Amino acid sequence: MRLKITHTTTYSYDSPDAYALQQLRLIPRSGHGQQVLKWTSTITGGTRQLGYDDQFDNHVELILIDPDAMKVEIISEGVVEIENRNGVIGQHKGCAPVWLFEAATDTTAPGKALRKLVQQLKPLPDENDLGRMHRLSRVIGEQVAYRPGQTNAATTAEDALEAGHGVCQDHAHIMIASARMMGFAARYVSGYLLMDDTEDQDASHAWCEIWVEPLGWVGFDISNAVCPDDRYVRVAVGRDYRDAAPVHGIRQGSGTEDLHVALKVQQQTDQ
Repeated sequence: MRLKITHTTTYSYDSPDAYALQQLRLIPRSGHGQQVLKWTSTITGGTRQLGYDDQFDNHVELILIDPDAMKVEIISEGVVEIENRNGVIGQHKGCAPVWLFEAATDTTAPGKALRKLVQQLKPLPDENDLGRMHRLSRVIGEQVAYRPGQTNAATTAEDALEAGHGVCQDHAHIMIASARMMGFAARYVSGYLLMDDTEDQDASHAWCEIWVEPLGWVGFDISNAVCPDDRYVRVAVGRDYRDAAPVHGIRQGSGTEDLHVALKVQQQTDQ
């Protein structure tokens, strides 16, 4: 399947910043079942300083915001061809070793609620590792309702699990934290999802991948109770959200900042 994506990020300021730098991870990855056929980035109100691939093999761009900018618009768009691999990503790529994804981060640190959850997931007779991860995904979906607007980028896996609600980012963090406590390497994935009922979205999507022998990385989308298929576009991976955030930056200035995201994901039929 070919997906056409247009991701527009707009920052508005009531007064110019003295200094602002944005780090972008908006360019999808080629390989492991997906191929970027074309991709462009258009920046208004800022200047691209450099681009590089980070330790997780993510494409990164650094954007310096113009000193007098009152509005910054970043349009990232293109076409990606996806193969349905039923969630199996396969072998590892990038400089960061698999074992790096076994350690907890501040966002995925174990707590009382996470320990209680993991206690429920002891291996069953004749259950293999893949089956155990599917069971973990199902249990998280049952215990943590999808509820937008109740959490934010700083919410930890422990806090979301204890609250019993969250969004795709929280579901991914909870499964990552739990899998690591069980001895599995686990990582966060940011990307895009072709939805059934709408082309227009107000945020990108997130899910997780677990290292399961002998398959390698296997994806789990708890929020939709599926393993990623050809509707999913992988953009960036990391130990948690902070490593794979689509846009992250620093700014110096006393003015207020307003962020608006507009995202369109649609199937391309004129191939």
